[in-house]
Amino acid sequence: MSSSLIQLLVLAGIAVFLILRLRSVLGTREGFEKPPVAGPAKGRTSRRPEFDVIEGGPDHDITDHVEDGSNSAKALAAMKMAEPGFQVGAFLEGSRGAYEMILMAFESGDLSSVKDFLSEEVAESFQSVIDMRNEQNLTVEANFVGVREISLKEADFDRSTSEGEVTVKFVGELTSVVKNADGEVIEGDPTEIKRQRDVWTFARKMGSDDPNWQLVATGE
Repeated sequence: MSSSLIQLLVLAGIAVFLILRLRSVLGTREGFEKPPVAGPAKGRTSRRPEFDVIEGGPDHDITDHVEDGSNSAKALAAMKMAEPGFQVGAFLEGSRGAYEMILMAFESGDLSSVKDFLSEEVAESFQSVIDMRNEQNLTVEANFVGVREISLKEADFDRSTSEGEVTVKFVGELTSVVKNADGEVIEGDPTEIKRQRDVWTFARKMGSDDPNWQLVATGE
């Protein structure tokens, strides 16, 4: 057997070993996947989280929203350990819907549909404002346009109680008018879109059967 043939067989054996080794580490790809794009990807939320664990790199579901190594990043990582199914990106999308639902319930003066999503303190605070409007025979007519901006401000995790808290900044857009008992507009313009900024803190016991987060604090 010639030396060149022996070298070819050795190289082929090494190639097979490397392929098997990579498959054992990275797994196999299934289904449709977009071809790789040259240069660094801007969005990494679609990256499979188990890759980060195996490679020992950062969890981009966390670092896409908070600084790597920050207290908030550590808190989010602890939440994931307490509840492996928890995803920061999915939480933020859910908070977007909760923001619209709670905000519009408050504007309409009826919190019954969102009571399960409010802490007792927040519910009482919202209701006191609604009662004040009712005493003055004022009504609010509002139309939600959308969320222009959403960002995670801070996260905290209490290991002793397994309670996680996530603070989110919202910039919403809506039209709103205040009418008196005679139906006259005394504040606002139904054609003017207003931008509203809110900083809300949601809390939940991680790993519990109840999937709902509660709004526990509000600010600007």
